[in-house]
Amino acid sequence: MAYSNCKLILSVHDAEKDHDKWLRTRDMGIGGSDAAVIMGLNPYKSPYQLWMEKTGQAAPPDLSGNQYIYWGSKNEANIADWFQEETGKKVRKLGTLQNRTYPFMLANVDRQVLGENAGLEIKTAGVRHYKEWKGDEIPDAYYCQCLHYMAVTGSDYWYIAVLLGGNESKWKRIDRNEEDVQTLISHEQEFWSLVQTHTAPPVDGTESCTKALNARYPGDGEDGMITLPDEALELIDGIQSDKSIMDQLKAQITQRENALKEMLGDNVTGLCGDHKVTWKPSSARESISLSKIKKGDPDLYGALKDKGFITVSQPARRFAIK
Repeated sequence: MAYSNCKLILSVHDAEKDHDKWLRTRDMGIGGSDAAVIMGLNPYKSPYQLWMEKTGQAAPPDLSGNQYIYWGSKNEANIADWFQEETGKKVRKLGTLQNRTYPFMLANVDRQVLGENAGLEIKTAGVRHYKEWKGDEIPDAYYCQCLHYMAVTGSDYWYIAVLLGGNESKWKRIDRNEEDVQTLISHEQEFWSLVQTHTAPPVDGTESCTKALNARYPGDGEDGMITLPDEALELIDGIQSDKSIMDQLKAQITQRENALKEMLGDNVTGLCGDHKVTWKPSSARESISLSKIKKGDPDLYGALKDKGFITVSQPARRFAIK
């Protein structure tokens, strides 16, 4: 193995033979896909959610039925072959690597580039992501991932190859930026310390963080009541002030929309510069009141529920400030 900064702790053969062992090895530290989460650059997962997963308080999401993951995995070998044909370089699989200086830093690199102190990350992306790959650009989350691999392995640069829309491939080289590498290592050290001490990271405003909090605190305290610390007042005042601003902005937006409606009159479409404004009539919608059916005809409600026409969601906590 060419990488001097790390050691192999799980071979490709063992990982493919025992998936549970691979999962346990992955949970020993921070992997490449975790890097962007820790840096706050993953729109789908918050540091709080990742912390819950790493501390065993939540299971990672089951992606076995995810079509993007499925086809990404199926196409990995094909993209690797294309990269070799396109560049003349040779690549190979390695397995799970562990940094010698920072043992919590792990890497499941897609391919090692033979004869170079480099590796290859392989991606697939849909048509709507074309603009993220224009010129020298790559998505921030993937930059963090490649940066993590360079930090773990000590590589001088990293390649990334992507299949766009199923029929267009690109590859790019990402040179090592030592300042960025050290910044990432520092953030990962801080995060792993939180994991080891079971100290929660700061909450943020993402949906992922909200779901993580709901999962961590399901409300088993029933009607438990506490006195909040003094700093809660600042948060409450801030929320009320922000909501007031939002109400004003909503009213302002509605006023401007109404002004445009007045200009359109009975016309459906209006053009202005590069913009197209539409005010289309909508068809009537049918609705049904389950509460009225439940009260007026319990047998019908029960029959609909038994046949699967009515589904009941899991109970959730409702947050309010009065």
